[in-house]
Amino acid sequence: MIENSVPSHLAGAVLTVDLDALAANYRLMRDTAGGAEAAAVVKADAYGTGIAQAAPRLWAEGCRTFFVAHVGEGVRLRSLLADADIHILNGLLPGAEEAYIEHHLVPALGSLDEIARWKSACGAAQRPCDIHVDTGMLRLGLPPDELDAIAGDASLLDGLDIRLVMSHFASADEETSQNADQLARFRRAREILPMGRSSFANSSGIFLGPEYRGDVVRPGVALYGCNPTPGRDNPMRPVVSLDARILQVRNAAPGETVSYGATYSVEKPMRIATVSAGYADGYLRSLSGGGRAYIGGRPVPVIGRVTMDLTMLDVSDVAPETCRPGDWAELIGPHIAVDEVAALAGTIGYEILTSLGRRYHRRYLGG
Repeated sequence: MIENSVPSHLAGAVLTVDLDALAANYRLMRDTAGGAEAAAVVKADAYGTGIAQAAPRLWAEGCRTFFVAHVGEGVRLRSLLADADIHILNGLLPGAEEAYIEHHLVPALGSLDEIARWKSACGAAQRPCDIHVDTGMLRLGLPPDELDAIAGDASLLDGLDIRLVMSHFASADEETSQNADQLARFRRAREILPMGRSSFANSSGIFLGPEYRGDVVRPGVALYGCNPTPGRDNPMRPVVSLDARILQVRNAAPGETVSYGATYSVEKPMRIATVSAGYADGYLRSLSGGGRAYIGGRPVPVIGRVTMDLTMLDVSDVAPETCRPGDWAELIGPHIAVDEVAALAGTIGYEILTSLGRRYHRRYLGG
């Protein structure tokens, strides 16, 4: 997690996080969810945006239920939000049971073993938990045989204070029959596990329709500006922008090559700008030879391999007076959204956001 950002005058790049846009995205998801409660997923340091800033802003907007992946993230979040309802998606980590109890964290129990360990840890006290059912991800959650075991012996759940029965979509961002299949499996699971509230829909699942949402929806990546409806216009406001300083501009002649491996050969006289961001900063190496930045509102292609600390841009078509050492190149921002960067890198917006580095100066707007 990011405790302090690098001072602006020492940083090679600036990451700007718009907390008011984050709040607006939460309101949109809450309104779209209709009668369901809108929680917020803030795992992975709030998808790279900074949990210490994002979570309190979401709380101020009225969010009361939060999801993280790891128990350590839950402990951190509890130090920020004393009264929040905090759920641990990755379940009950062996040996860490006391931390859940001490910090009032709610584990999503996904196996009969976890259920037994939670009952043992809580003793006579009924402490909140969730039951996670696998409906087709084959990742976490009660597998069908263990769900059947509960159907045959309800006493396996004796002594549990079950708050949510939950599952997770595998393909909510796609038009596929798998979504309906998973919904049918979840409905069967609810017949066996009718207690508590239901929680199924992630960011994209919210847009599948009311029958897919359950009682508590769990928006994640959409809160941070990524499109939950691929193939349609993005309804979310952008939250993150990234600008890197130009360190050097040089002329290149035909026959010269750029960066490691000499993968790019100069074919005509050109100008090359080297900017202060690379894969150590989360500007992925897969953007080599295919990425795009903007300088002065003009697109400039990434040439050669992205290196650990630096990226080279063809700035031949940019006016020299707008492209000098100390000027800025937009790597994510108004001209190139997170999802577009992800597409150029052959990945998804999740990876771009959660790869954002520690060497940036972080600037928070709003809140």
